[in-house]
Amino acid sequence: MSEPSELTRLVRAWVEKAEHDLKNAEHTLTLGDDCPIDTVCFHAQQCAEKYLKTLLVLHQREFPKTHDLGALARLLPADVLPKVDTDALLTLNRYPIEARYPGDWEPMSRQDAEEAVAVARTLRAVVRASLPRECLE
Repeated sequence: MSEPSELTRLVRAWVEKAEHDLKNAEHTLTLGDDCPIDTVCFHAQQCAEKYLKTLLVLHQREFPKTHDLGALARLLPADVLPKVDTDALLTLNRYPIEARYPGDWEPMSRQDAEEAVAVARTLRAVVRASLPRECLE
């Protein structure tokens, strides 16, 4: 069996990091009343961001350092763009800042966290279905 290409290794690394964020979000949701909702929202957004960046890496598209999921999606070729609810995806855009820093933000609810995880799971499924098998091993 041959060694994976550098591109395959890099895509696998992005997938692994995205998976870690989703695991953190899902596990944190199990904490019940002691759940830090903002942390769940942040990790759900990070999962989605990293899966979009996975596609950009796979298709060798450069991308800026940004958390804006819409901006990242616009960098993808039209035939690669994941078929997900764009409005739902963009609801995650508030979390990289609002979930990590104090400020006069709209409070995050458990429902927000559950919906954020659902969006991340949906994007994850769509992206993983489009990845070459060797990128998931």
